[in-house]
Amino acid sequence: MDTETERKATAVEEMREWCVALPKVELHAHLNGSVRNSTLLELAKQLGCDKGVIVFEDVKDVIMKSDRSLPECFKLFDLFHILTTDHDTVTRIAKEVVEDFAAENVVYLEIRTTPKNNEAKGMTKRSYMDAVIKGLKEVEAVDVALFDSNFRTNETLNSKLLDGDAKKKKIYVRLLLSIDRRETASAALDTVNLAMEMKDQGVIGIDLSGNPVVGEWETYLPALQHAKNLGIPITIHCGEVANRKEIQAVLDFCPQRLGHVCCLNDVEWEKLKSLMIPVEICLTSNVMTGGAPSLELHHFADLYNAKHPLSLCTDDSGLFSTSLSNEYYLVATTFGLSKSELFQLAQDAVQFVFADDVVKKSLKEGFKHAEKRLLVWDELAAPN
Repeated sequence: MDTETERKATAVEEMREWCVALPKVELHAHLNGSVRNSTLLELAKQLGCDKGVIVFEDVKDVIMKSDRSLPECFKLFDLFHILTTDHDTVTRIAKEVVEDFAAENVVYLEIRTTPKNNEAKGMTKRSYMDAVIKGLKEVEAVDVALFDSNFRTNETLNSKLLDGDAKKKKIYVRLLLSIDRRETASAALDTVNLAMEMKDQGVIGIDLSGNPVVGEWETYLPALQHAKNLGIPITIHCGEVANRKEIQAVLDFCPQRLGHVCCLNDVEWEKLKSLMIPVEICLTSNVMTGGAPSLELHHFADLYNAKHPLSLCTDDSGLFSTSLSNEYYLVATTFGLSKSELFQLAQDAVQFVFADDVVKKSLKEGFKHAEKRLLVWDELAAPN
């Protein structure tokens, strides 16, 4: 390896390390799609070899791949659905997902998941969410700040959340309840009511997601309107496919945030920008699912250059073999953002979290501490 090649390799490695060290806010992470490959392999083997529920050999190779095709991703979605009908599995996954995000220096995490009913397993939407929260409370590797009646975040955590000198990492975690597009209007309403019921246990908002070619907007509108009337923050997957009628309806509804916004036409694009609705950008996911033709042609650049509010996210970190640190690295290398611009991008995401102003203030103060540490890092890494 020649000197120039070595220099470039060192620069790449240093930038990757810096992106990991950067404190980050994750606003679009699906619980099921963030499962570790090792856990997925172990649980799939149990379902196949021990219980005969699936054919293990049909999914084994797909699980072990890091560059899955879209059809292979959909095959894993089916596996996720089977796995998460067991309370203990849901608890384990929730625990590990928080640990993994915290290891990437994510300091605020909103996890979205669809509460499930499964009579055969004795699972209700409420018991499913109780299993998720149990997993969050079982995390020992980091301090999890989950607001509930027994653990008042605002009284126990302060601006040291992002302090690099802290002995134990801390992470704010909040939950979004997802309305699945396959659900009935009644089931969607049940999800909203559950979110209201659990608002003091870390549940902070509502999401609309699922297969974008399934269902009709009118089915979920009553539940979403009910959530809006209750003052529950809402984020909606929008424009994953070119459904003109639905995209227009979603923009008219004007939720607090939107996910993806890949397939908007010029008129819809201008309306989005005029409304200034924050967008959850998922680079790797959009390219892998065909929502964006390539990283270089991703609509991130247009939104960023227009100074539109946006936040980098993973969508399904396990499924798409990425991390939030990697998404920041991709932005840096694809669109030429500097470290100071990356830092500002991460810090700006604090404005769009669904948590209260006390949490936002704590995060902002923490970013100030982190900025000092990262500047020192940058000085030490700079060539003499």
